[in-house]
Order: sequence, then structure tokens, then C-alpha cells
Amino acid sequence: MSDDPIIDGGEFRRVLGQFPTGVTVVTATTSSGPIGVAIGSFVSISLDPPLVGFFLGNTSGSGTAIKEAGHFCVNILGSDQMELCGKMASKGDDKFDGVDFAAAPGTGAPVLPGILAVVDCTLDRVSDAGDHDLFVGRVQHLDTVNDVSPMVFFQGKYGTFAG
Repeated sequence: MSDDPIIDGGEFRRVLGQFPTGVTVVTATTSSGPIGVAIGSFVSISLDPPLVGFFLGNTSGSGTAIKEAGHFCVNILGSDQMELCGKMASKGDDKFDGVDFAAAPGTGAPVLPGILAVVDCTLDRVSDAGDHDLFVGRVQHLDTVNDVSPMVFFQGKYGTFAG
């Protein structure tokens, strides 16, 4: 028997929803084509070596594809990219239908149009983190792309940063 307190999942989500996060789309190139998944848990991990990470549910098909690809590209979304975010957050079969994208210089993973910045990585490791996996990437290339307001997720809603 565990001594851990019982925390209600809905309450956990409500309280942590008070912390705003940026919104990204993580992409990779697989043998069956490009994959993409909307992620709000992107984090900078280390400057030396340059490492970034994100969390993804450990039953996710996208996670399996990223592990097999051995790389990923983080596309940091702008506030005007709600439609693209919705498409990448869906369970649709072809999320890239009608999406024009370029290949990242380091890994060839999709770089989406209109993004704020791109962080292209080789997969360094995947660690178990409860019902999620932590994907850690070694940065191969990064750049700012556009000077627009970021997309932000806060209290269950998408919005933008007003500075």
C-alpha cells in the first residue's frame, strides 16, 4: 500500500491549468511518412550539451513513431496557428494533408510554415514518467523563423501572450 496522497485527476488538471504553457507541434519523418503531434509540455533541459524534451502519453502511437524515427523537430506555434494546432492534435490519419512543410536541415523532419521557431533534434533517450514518457533530444539545429506572438495554453484555452 502506498503512502502517497490520493489526488483527483480533474483537480490535478484544474490546478496545473493555472500555469500557462507554450504550444508546439513535434514532428518526425518515418518510413510511412511524416508524423506530427501537438505538445504543451516542451522544456529546455541543458545548455551543455544542448538538450530539450517533451512528455507524451506512453500509449501514444506518435511516441512509438518518434522512437522508431530516432529524431524529432519541435515547431513552436504562433497565436495565429489554431487551425494547424487542431489538425495536429487530432487523431486523423493524414495530419499533413494540405500542409506545406520543409525538411529540417539536421534530421529532415517536417518544419511547419508560419512557426515562431524550430528546434531539430536527434533522440537522445526516452525515460518512463508515470503514464507518460519523457523524450529527450540532442539539438542539431535551431532557429527563429517568424516574429509573431506565441500560442499559449492557459486554463484549458488557447490564446496569446500580451506583453
